[in-house]
Amino acid sequence: MHLVDQIKAKARTSLQTVVLPESYDDRMIQAAEQITRDGLARVVLLGDPGELAAKAETLSVSLSGVSVIDPKNAARLNDYVTEMVKLRAKKGMTVEQSRQTLTGADNLFFGAMMVRMGDAGGMVAGAFNTTGDVLRAALQVVGTAAGMKTVSSVFLMITKNPEFGENGILCFADCAVNPNPNAQQLAEIAVSTAASCKSFLGVEARVAMLSFSTKGSASHADADKVLEALAIARTIAPNLQIDGELQADAALLPKVGEKKAPGSAVAGKANTLIFPTLDAGNIGYKLVERVAGAEAVGPIIQGLAKPVNDLSRGCSVADIVSVAAITAVQAQG
Repeated sequence: MHLVDQIKAKARTSLQTVVLPESYDDRMIQAAEQITRDGLARVVLLGDPGELAAKAETLSVSLSGVSVIDPKNAARLNDYVTEMVKLRAKKGMTVEQSRQTLTGADNLFFGAMMVRMGDAGGMVAGAFNTTGDVLRAALQVVGTAAGMKTVSSVFLMITKNPEFGENGILCFADCAVNPNPNAQQLAEIAVSTAASCKSFLGVEARVAMLSFSTKGSASHADADKVLEALAIARTIAPNLQIDGELQADAALLPKVGEKKAPGSAVAGKANTLIFPTLDAGNIGYKLVERVAGAEAVGPIIQGLAKPVNDLSRGCSVADIVSVAAITAVQAQG
């Protein structure tokens, strides 16, 4: 079974509520129908019910089983306004500013507040809005996970070689968010990605902190940063299987791992690769995708207190459905 199909199957085991704020994009309305029909999540669309009903009819879409909430007239709006004022008190936010933010045309802050307040398990957006806009709402309202300050991304790389990772599947991070993470941020990325590995692949992560150096084979400040991050990650998650600094071949190939990092519990059998910079991560995943013919599932946002995922503005309806299933699985755990 394909990994995405496995994720969808897992989503069905414990139905979560996913909010889609961008109902002004036809793809979101079409995706809402499919998500509901496929039993992947309970869907909430944000927008005017009358307008959405008319648009759905035009698109020949059934919204049966889909909840529609108009932020301007929502039963929980006053509760959300109060919470937003508390959240942004240090920024001097007033009640009126809070109401304007939550009833803004993009619906992103209202959707994020639904997640924060437990009225939705997660949010999927970005078909219309930029990544910056989606993450701004997520960070300001949902916030980061306990003990974490770093939001990052993970790609699930489905390769054609079952000898790598878990039957050919590897977790790559961070490939989309943090340009040049410091040691603390790199450690938090590693810990978040290990949790994602467990959530999506159902196995314990074996985390390799990647570098151009393996176990001191080169001396450079960049390699030192990876070593510092390794020490911090071990403090945050003492039971995590993690090692570094490791070159990619030492992380993935048993014979090379045994030679370059003898005795390592990770070298030669890593299923989770942590890149030292966004340059390395983004280049790495695109090379594996394009040259090796791997399939990249993501980016999946991690490190938030509750799941919010960003879409490409060129996404298809099928992409939205898949990301909704991913978000539902994140909400389960």
